[in-house]
Amino acid sequence: MTIHPKLPTNPIFVALDTPDLDKAIAWSEELHGHVGGIKVGLEFFSANGAEGVRRIVDLGMPLFLDLKFHDIPNTVAGAVRAVADLGATIINVHAAGGPAMLAAAREAAEKSVTRPLVIAVTVLTSLDDSDLSVVGQAIPARDQVVRLAQLAKSEGLDGVVCSPGEIRAIRDACGDKFKLIVPGIRPNWTASSDQKRITTPSQAHNDGADILVIGRPITDTKDPAAAAIRILEELGFCR
Repeated sequence: MTIHPKLPTNPIFVALDTPDLDKAIAWSEELHGHVGGIKVGLEFFSANGAEGVRRIVDLGMPLFLDLKFHDIPNTVAGAVRAVADLGATIINVHAAGGPAMLAAAREAAEKSVTRPLVIAVTVLTSLDDSDLSVVGQAIPARDQVVRLAQLAKSEGLDGVVCSPGEIRAIRDACGDKFKLIVPGIRPNWTASSDQKRITTPSQAHNDGADILVIGRPITDTKDPAAAAIRILEELGFCR
């Protein structure tokens, strides 16, 4: 029987955008108990590899391993098999890889000892309609996101990564059980930085996001734990 990992009640996953393992561990230890989980991506993985991921997992918080696999089905299946047993709660692939690739990723995860949630990336939050037009996708980002979310659901994936603006449309198209992981989250008291399709934590949570991925508004402060607590209070959560 395939067992899906349970997501935490606390919806905040803090993005550790650093190649520095010691810094990532220090942030994780400081934020333990104040956030629901940790996200590490390509920068961290390229510098620290599987052993670095294990070090973060060993700290005892759910981990979103954000590597965004996108290749031919057999290669993606092999990549999923290679990372699935590292202990991550969530891994992801690009939905644009197509149905065969998505199915291969899901099947590989289901054969792992510790089955992670497999989430599809729809349209990166750094892109808007004009960017999509340049690369030949002459439809609004919102429509493309919903299309890719429906494709991911049809191939048995657990949910998608989407921007805040697409939460309700995906809920309508894919239902309440489909997991929505939402970056592009910026409290009113921080800068928007390099992401274009953004909103506040409260708005995204109220719209139906399951996980809020928040990085620099927490890690670029003098007191990351205090920043996380402030966001939790805005969301109405008790520590």
